[in-house]
Amino acid sequence: MTTTPQAIDLLIDARWIAAVDPDVVLTNHAVAVHHGRILAVLPSGEAHSRFAPGKQVSLPNHILIPGLINLHTHAAMTLMRGLADDLPLMEWLQKHIWPAEAKHMSPQFVLDGTRLACAEMLKGGITCFNDMYFFPEAAATAAAEYGMRAMLGITTLEFPTPYASDADDYLNKGLAVREDWLDNPLIGFCLAPHAPYTVADSTFDRILTLSEQLNLPVHCHIHETRHEIEESIKQHQRRPLQRLRELGQLGPNFIGVHAVHVDDADLDLLASAGCSVAHCPTSNLKLASGFAPVARMRQLGINVGLGTDGAASNNRLDLFGEMRLASLLAKGLTGDASALPSREILRMATLNAANALGLGSEIGSITPGKSADLCAVDLGGIEMQPCFDPVSHLINVAGRECVSHVWVAGKCCVDHKTLLKHDQKHLDSVIALWQNGLEVRWQP
Repeated sequence: MTTTPQAIDLLIDARWIAAVDPDVVLTNHAVAVHHGRILAVLPSGEAHSRFAPGKQVSLPNHILIPGLINLHTHAAMTLMRGLADDLPLMEWLQKHIWPAEAKHMSPQFVLDGTRLACAEMLKGGITCFNDMYFFPEAAATAAAEYGMRAMLGITTLEFPTPYASDADDYLNKGLAVREDWLDNPLIGFCLAPHAPYTVADSTFDRILTLSEQLNLPVHCHIHETRHEIEESIKQHQRRPLQRLRELGQLGPNFIGVHAVHVDDADLDLLASAGCSVAHCPTSNLKLASGFAPVARMRQLGINVGLGTDGAASNNRLDLFGEMRLASLLAKGLTGDASALPSREILRMATLNAANALGLGSEIGSITPGKSADLCAVDLGGIEMQPCFDPVSHLINVAGRECVSHVWVAGKCCVDHKTLLKHDQKHLDSVIALWQNGLEVRWQP
């Protein structure tokens, strides 16, 4: 008696599959996808007898991994890539970035900048990004156009910008946008107080209440520079993380961005509260902020994911670069060549980030039942040979130019390195207009 193969939407055969959870690398296996979700992961021969796919993709020299997750970025700032480079953080922000934003920031600026960011991220295997910027309705529109998954920050400050007048205005506008997008399964929201030095105690109190009521993550810059800590001690007589703990902010929903200048007491606070950290190694180096003690964080059980920060301070939205740099920095800083091995780095860029966002049951690993957010990386080039360990190659040899296919919720967004849903000529002309306007403002 023969069994009729089950009709499914998609079957992906790959030479290697790095599932992440479980922590295995499978050889000559296939991923069955139906209705946007992973139905099964099984040997290729068995898959072809069991399933009748509407579409089949063969990846004979590739490793298939979960879609990468950018745990911290400012997507629209991609329009300011390379603007005011080689300056320290506060001078860069106060004298150049904030004035440029005051002049140019608008819904159209955010829409076009986020479109550019989505195009770059998808081509580099990033299927989900956690954003902190203004006009989140424009960012949501851009992400939806590209079929990309996004967690958008309800960004909050005490001072006015072209987006909002005060902290309550930021929160109220952001919450209204969240209501408008509740029915879109790819668009979620975080509460995003910018930093302890730009947000008052009373605002943090409201953010805590909203986080508990709506079960939203809180996404906040912390301990990025020594100056930030010195100013906090002068103003509040305590370090920023101590202040946040006293305000009830620290907990499993809290994502601390950067966490460069943290001492043992700070690390104990993060670990005991179950917080996550978004590690942005390139931005930390480019702004001369310092070196985050990520290996020590992992030893303490702190959940660490990887972020690019914005393209204005990186200048790439490239998680392959972040993975390799994070691994090398950890080894160099600790003197331990075994610190942050390749599989742990891949987990930081996928499942750890998903867990930080409260999405660990939905994305971050190639596990039956989860959304089919997937990335195929071609390891067949001559510059890749020989390949003894495909995950090591993924971190230490491959780059984002090796990404050949990307799927979000089972829908193909990148096919044979070609970005779908993308009008290159239109985007190029729009970006050129923004560049001309920003160049008038910026004189090196």
